[in-house]
Amino acid sequence: METAFIKTPLGIAKLEGDEFGLSNVTILDSEEKLTDVIPEELEDAVYQLNEYFEGKRSQFSLTLNPEGTDFQKKVWEALEQIPYGKTVSYLDLSKTLGDPKAIRAVAAANGKNPLWVIVPCHRVIGSDGSLTGYAGGLHRKKWLLEHESPAKQQSLF
Repeated sequence: METAFIKTPLGIAKLEGDEFGLSNVTILDSEEKLTDVIPEELEDAVYQLNEYFEGKRSQFSLTLNPEGTDFQKKVWEALEQIPYGKTVSYLDLSKTLGDPKAIRAVAAANGKNPLWVIVPCHRVIGSDGSLTGYAGGLHRKKWLLEHESPAKQQSLF
């Protein structure tokens, strides 16, 4: 398993993967030494993440290999279908997966997403439009949603 630490506008991200695909992208609250030479297996992921944060990429094209249960993987695959700049509620996501009563299980699987930003769990919000739980912190979820918003907030000053 190869590892790289890269700088993002939201902090240091840790990427892990191998020849079978990207298995983990995590945003850290601690400072880590940035990786000088990105392992070949992670080069494309680093490139695409940088493009995303520069506003040049709205969709990722990577081989993913996360570890999880079959149900979690089904939820994560559904998350990948949420369009850039759009949000859905946990209830909407549960309905998409065919069981509106599975909302808590869907929310739990969403919270276990190991591929920060790549699998866009930040696009899932509460039914009332509120920003609810996010493993990376609500301030990061808000930033990501604003970053993807087609209507950018303009400064008055």
